[in-house]
Amino acid sequence: MAQNPRKKPNILITGTPGVGKTTTSSLLADATQLRHINIGELVKQNNLYDGWDEDFHCHVINEDLVCDELEDMMEEGGNIVDYHGCDFFPQRWFDRVVVLQTNNSVLYDRLSNRGYMGTKLSNNIECEIFQVLLEEAKTSYPEEIVIALQSDSVDDISRNVGMLTDWLRNWQPAS
Repeated sequence: MAQNPRKKPNILITGTPGVGKTTTSSLLADATQLRHINIGELVKQNNLYDGWDEDFHCHVINEDLVCDELEDMMEEGGNIVDYHGCDFFPQRWFDRVVVLQTNNSVLYDRLSNRGYMGTKLSNNIECEIFQVLLEEAKTSYPEEIVIALQSDSVDDISRNVGMLTDWLRNWQPAS
């Protein structure tokens, strides 16, 4: 990332719903004192949506409003952004993009326990099988900042938080 005036990095944690984005982001924020921004919560709290998707039972977010809401915080740095999509965020915002991945049987159980059914369940499982979010991240950001991490268990999450904390300690602003 050229000409980066930030003193702290921004990290995007993405992946299919149910892979552990919010848990990982919260633990990483606690370990590093970075700000955790859960996009789903931000959208609900600030009405940054255009409507409701009846098929998927979720808000249809307004990506432009989300980006406008985040711009100043992202320029400042020190953020962990948690969301299941990544292609609409400006490339300049992130120093590390983490795609969490989960074994399909583990993901199926997690989503079923959340009440996902029918199209919503099958669509999310297919996204994970076909690594849709990993491909989205690789086409949206420089490949050297994109990493995929397994997130099947508490041990995986702990290991991921440790690895990202180490990365953060070694991060240097671009000169």
